[in-house]
Amino acid sequence: MTRKNLSGALIVLASSLILSTCDNSSSYDEKSEYSDKIESVTLLKSTKSWDGTLYNSYPGGQPEVSVLRISVPPNKALDWHKHPVINAAYIEKGEIQIERKDDGRTQWVKQGQALPEVVNTAHRGKTGDKGATLIVFYSGTTDLPLSEPVH
Repeated sequence: MTRKNLSGALIVLASSLILSTCDNSSSYDEKSEYSDKIESVTLLKSTKSWDGTLYNSYPGGQPEVSVLRISVPPNKALDWHKHPVINAAYIEKGEIQIERKDDGRTQWVKQGQALPEVVNTAHRGKTGDKGATLIVFYSGTTDLPLSEPVH
C-alpha cells in the first residue's frame, strides 16, 4: 500500500472512530410504547357530568365538533364560565381542580384522567404547582359558543 493510500485509510478509520464515539443513539433496542396489537381503551363514557347532573338532549341545528388544547400555567385560575354544550376534557399533562361557583364543590383531575364537564353551570379550573394541559372535546352546533363568561 502506498503512503498516500495508507494516509487516506487512516483518515477514514479515524473519522469513523470519532463519529462512532460521538453517536448519541442507544446501543440497545428501545421498547416501543406500542404493543403489536391494536388496542382501544375507553377513557370516559358518561350520561352525566362530574357533579352528577344528567345531560340534556343535544341542541338542534347543524352539529359541530370542536377539539381544543388548553394550557393553564401553574397556580392560575380560569375565569368563571359556563358551557352551553356537552364537552369532556382529557388531562394530557399536570392536574387541575374544577370548582362550581354556586356551592364551591370541587374535584381534582390529574394526568391521564378524563372529565365529563358540567353544562350551563358556572365553574372554573384552578391549577396547583404543576399547571395543566387539557384536550377538550365539545359537541355543539355551529350557532352556539363553546364557552360563555359568568360574572
